[in-house]
This record gives sequence, structure tokens and C-alpha cells, in this order.
Amino acid sequence: MAQALAQAQAANGTSSNGSGPDQGGFKLKFCTVCASNQNRSMESHLRLAAANYPVISFGTGSLVRLPGPSISQPNVYQFNKTSYDSMYKELEAKDPRLYRANGILNMLGRNRGVKWGPERWQDWQIGVPRLEHSADRGSEGVEGGVVDVVITCEERCWDAVIDDLLSRGSPLNRPVHVINVDIKDNHEEALTGGRAILDLADSLNKAAAEERTLDPVGFDSGNAASRSGFDERVPEIIGEWQERWPNLPAVWTLAWF
Repeated sequence: MAQALAQAQAANGTSSNGSGPDQGGFKLKFCTVCASNQNRSMESHLRLAAANYPVISFGTGSLVRLPGPSISQPNVYQFNKTSYDSMYKELEAKDPRLYRANGILNMLGRNRGVKWGPERWQDWQIGVPRLEHSADRGSEGVEGGVVDVVITCEERCWDAVIDDLLSRGSPLNRPVHVINVDIKDNHEEALTGGRAILDLADSLNKAAAEERTLDPVGFDSGNAASRSGFDERVPEIIGEWQERWPNLPAVWTLAWF
């Protein structure tokens, strides 16, 4: 019976956990980005990983900032050096009632089940193997340190990503789609944004799987000519997605690693 169910799911284009389309096994590689790699990017990271997409995530801020007892007293941490678990334990010891009521402990509890801690986009060594992240959710498929699509969750983060890519000088000569989905930084909007980003990922992946059949090796290696058919379809895909999610304004550009 299990084998028959798996065959039926394959025929219908769904994955074995029912979380999303399988597209014949092909999956685009994604990266989600927000300011502190805490709320919006991590909700999207988890959604994509649960749907079996290879995914990594980052923040673009100078420091990780979480709400504190007042606007003028945020909790501040360093990227790449502080784990979600240590943040959770510190804030739980400080004021469990406050940080449970404002959703911070719930968010950090989710995050520590996804990966070790927040990472900063500007510190990412693109193209360098991410072997130390093998325990992260969604890590299978992004071990090589490159992605196909970067999705930011705020326009200033999109600007930071584009500026950083330009400053790097495109050493890999590999195309990457950078899309901003404008999501307000609260827990409810992050949930909605996560669903919307998964919907966009499914649409992009369907088109990529179709275009990839023409030259699988070239497509997978990031060859610009092999990907041109997919690249040309992306604006239309985003336009159709925008009609389904009119409250999440999106912008897009094709950039280079």
C-alpha cells in the first residue's frame, strides 16, 4: 500500500510528506533574507525546508536586534557568534513572562530547531562549501554554497543584497534571481509571508523544471545560456503570483554571483 501511495503521489506531483510539488525530484536552491535572521527569513526558511527545498538564510543588519523591555532597550547580539538556544535561555532567565507574551521565546524555540544561529549575508562566502551546516534544516542541496533564488523580506534588505553582490564583482559569473517580498516584521505577517514565499517557490520551481529538461547539466552548473529560458519567465511568474498575494508587494532583478 505504501508503494502504491508513493506512486500516486509521484503521478500527482506531490512529495511524500504532502508538503509540496516534487517536480520530478528537481529543486531550485533558495536563500531567505531579513534584517536579523530571526523572524521573517526564518519562518520562510522553515516553510521551504518543510517542502523539501534546499534553503539557507541570512540577515543584513550590522547586529542582531530583538525587542527588549522598551524601544530604547533592545537585546543585541552578534551574527555568527550567538546561537538561538543561548538567546532563548538568556531571555527566559531575564523575564520569562515578557518574552513569552511578545512571542520572542516561541520564535527562538522555532529557530533553534532550524539551525544553530543567525548568519550575516555580508559574511557569506559564496561558493565555499557549507559543510559545518549539515545539521541545518534544508541544508541538503546547498552544501556547495550557491543558490538560484534569493528572497528578501524588506526593501532595505534587498538593497543591501544587491549592493553587496555588485561589490563582489561576480567572480562565479552565475546568475541569481533576487526578489523582495515586502513583509511587515511581526509574527502574524511572517506566517502569511512564509506561505506566500512557498507559493512563489513552487511556481518558480515548476518553470525551472520545465526549462531544465533542455540542458540539465548546463542548467545545474549555472550556465547563463542554459538558464535563459527560465530567466525570461521569472517576471511573468512573479506578476501572476502578485495577483494572488496583492498585499505583499514584490520587486525583482537578475543579479550575479
